[in-house]
Amino acid sequence: MISDTDLVHLRRCVELASEAVDAGDEPFGSVLVDADGRVLTEDRNRIHTTGDSTRHPEFTLARWSAENMQPEARARATVYTSGEHCPMCAAAHGWVGLGRIVYASSSEQLGRWQAEMGIPDSPVRRIAIEEILTHATTDGPVPELAERVRELHARRMGLA
Repeated sequence: MISDTDLVHLRRCVELASEAVDAGDEPFGSVLVDADGRVLTEDRNRIHTTGDSTRHPEFTLARWSAENMQPEARARATVYTSGEHCPMCAAAHGWVGLGRIVYASSSEQLGRWQAEMGIPDSPVRRIAIEEILTHATTDGPVPELAERVRELHARRMGLA
């Protein structure tokens, strides 16, 4: 169930995704929030601006959490993201023991949008988080925010 607090953090993720597009990157943004509701760190996609295809914000947040949080705190934290984790990011999330994942748009939606917009497919299959992680707690997508994410993908491709 998506709460008002969840929506605040998801909106920030969409803002970060927009910043990524403005910087020449793909529209993905993520926020890591602790159990008390404090934002610990956030990031946006940086794969095109760095040339490093692993610079997804969800992966960056997983790495940050491993370096800066105790396991118990990671398990109680929430990752908010504009798009459902890819397999690489879901695995990183699971390996470091992060808690709940809340996403604005799903991998299934992304695949459909890419096909509609003529965006080349990813070299990695789109797989639902629950198929990768054994104990995933997820919520999403959020229709009104997913539509905004779709618009960002179109903008990046010069279609909006």
